[in-house]
Parts: sequence; C-alpha cells; structure tokens
Amino acid sequence: MTGAGAESLAEMLDERQHLLEIALWMFGSEVTADHVVQETYRRWYALDDEDRAGIAVPRAWLTRTAGSICLHLLAAPSRTPAGPTRLPEPVVDLAQHHVRFSQAMLARHDRVARRFAVACQTGDTSALRTVLAADAIVVSDGGGKVRAAVHPTYGADAVARLVEALLIGQPGTEVVAGSVNGRTGLVLRREGQAVAVVSVSVAGAEVTAVWIVLNPDKLQGWHRP
Repeated sequence: MTGAGAESLAEMLDERQHLLEIALWMFGSEVTADHVVQETYRRWYALDDEDRAGIAVPRAWLTRTAGSICLHLLAAPSRTPAGPTRLPEPVVDLAQHHVRFSQAMLARHDRVARRFAVACQTGDTSALRTVLAADAIVVSDGGGKVRAAVHPTYGADAVARLVEALLIGQPGTEVVAGSVNGRTGLVLRREGQAVAVVSVSVAGAEVTAVWIVLNPDKLQGWHRP
C-alpha cells in the first residue's frame, strides 16, 4: 500500500537511528534509549493530522521531544529504597556494571529477535503472534515504490497480519537473522538482492516494535553477489 503520507512515514523511520543515538548518548543504555524513542513516536502519532501537518521540520520536533523525555527521566527522583547513605561506587565498578548490563540486554534482545525471525522463516503465524506484545507497532517504508503501509499499524493481531503480508511466504525469498544496526534483526533476499531489512525493539520477552525498510533505494548496501 502506497500513497499520500508514505514519504512522511519513511522520514519518521529514517529519524529513528538519530533519536536512538541521542538517547544512548544521554543514558548509555539501549533499553532506556528504546523506551525514549518509542515514547517519542507515540507522542508523534498521538497528534492529529492537522497538528502534524503544521510541523514544518519533523526532525526538529522529534529531537526536541526525545530530549524532553530524556531530561524528564534524568530529573525523576531515584527509586532506590530508603536506607543508610552509601558512598558512590568507584567509576571502574560502574563501568563494569554497565558493560555487564548492556551485554545482558543484547543477549535478551538476540533471543527475542531470533524467535521473531524463526516465526518469519517458517511462516508460523501463531508463533509470530505469540512473540508480539499486545500493544506492538509496525512501521514500514516502501518509498512509494513497493507495497508498504501508509500509516503505522498497532496491536499484535494487526501487526502480525501486516508482517505476514510483507515478509512471509514470498517465493524464492531467503529470510536470514543477522546484525541490523548493531543488534539482531532480519534481512530478506531474493537471488542475492535485498528486498527487506527488519529491526525490532524488545521489552521483556516480547517484540514491541517492528521497523521494516522495503524501499529499494535504501537496500543496495545489503545486496550480496
């Protein structure tokens, strides 16, 4: 599905990496960064069409909103239970803790993303529905050249149907789990030519957001001989 609004949707998907970098710089945590980005997009799509149309530079609006969310999180009072005052841990210990935490989060993301990948590889729509969070969202970018959704799709059932329509059961298509933007995602290829690149956001044991790039102009770097 293509048409009016497709270009704006593609722009929103393109800005995701920019927003992730902002949040990662602020917090150093991919989990928190994902939360910031998803909340930023939730606020964008909560606007009515007239309000969105009145935003001349969506990138600036998204950046300001993501920054505001980051500042709110930073200013939130600590939820550490009351108790004896503790001296700050040595910086080295904090750095080591952050590394271990990041590794654990990446491992969890990998496990969930691979469940999603297997469901797509095997065409198991029941398994696909199971791995999706109830409030999951999917955003796709066809660049006006291939079929994609004009607007974001919400809800596990609707997301599963769209993922099935766009990614599952395509004749002669190889579905491979691999690194996408530094984390496990999917690459779909047909005769060595990439036809889709998919990244996912994860919370707990579920996929909360699916980001699908179908625009041929953005897939050239993913082709294989």
